[in-house]
Amino acid sequence: QVQLVESGGGLVQPGGSLRLSCAASGIDFSIYAMRWYRQAPGKQRELVAVIIRDGSTTYIDSVKGRFTISRDNGKKTVYLQMNSLKPEDTGVYYCKAAHPRDTYWGPGTHVTVSS
Repeated sequence: QVQLVESGGGLVQPGGSLRLSCAASGIDFSIYAMRWYRQAPGKQRELVAVIIRDGSTTYIDSVKGRFTISRDNGKKTVYLQMNSLKPEDTGVYYCKAAHPRDTYWGPGTHVTVSS
């Protein structure tokens, strides 16, 4: 059974940091592109960051220089290090494993940036 489980969300003050993790099981993790999405209240889900098989990364403009995506294929885990957090980073963060054959989503973890 395939499972993706996000963790590391919570409440943080503006300017603070969080590290999200997404642990996968039941898939050959190394062949999947891993993506982090977020959905703010009342808004559509948006792609935040991508890391592909060779380790190349892509970010949306609003998080460049603040967020870092990384992966550990041995632990079947993808991370999102989030620094200098802003209130507009608030939302539910989801990880997604993507492959031409299939894709899988985690249930999400809540991030709230507020003073």
